[in-house]
Amino acid sequence: MDYALQRRALLAEVYSGRVGTMEVCDASPYLVRAAKFHGQPTETSCPVCRKEQLTLVSWVYGDELKHVAGSARTPDELDRMSSLYEEFTVYVVEVCRTCSWNHLVQSYVLGTGGLRSRKPRRRTAAE
Repeated sequence: MDYALQRRALLAEVYSGRVGTMEVCDASPYLVRAAKFHGQPTETSCPVCRKEQLTLVSWVYGDELKHVAGSARTPDELDRMSSLYEEFTVYVVEVCRTCSWNHLVQSYVLGTGGLRSRKPRRRTAAE
């Protein structure tokens, strides 16, 4: 799912002065740190401060992920995970490390979709 329309509407509110920058530049320190270490740099300037290029951070969620759920992952890690887990959701957030602007850009589902064969059950002597 693409969140471009929501992003444009929110930025229009900011530019018109109906919404303050303090309301939209509220990235948590954890998100800003994740952008530094796990993010993908872009060529797009921050729409609020225009001082820095935005960074995309991919967060993963899913029941099967257990302790990995709710963490930021690099594209290489996402590729690896997509062949290991049946299904999980990726949320891509754009982040400005200067002013703390952040917005959900995209969400999508990855995984094997149940195509990966299950491990064979252990056979007992009675079978």
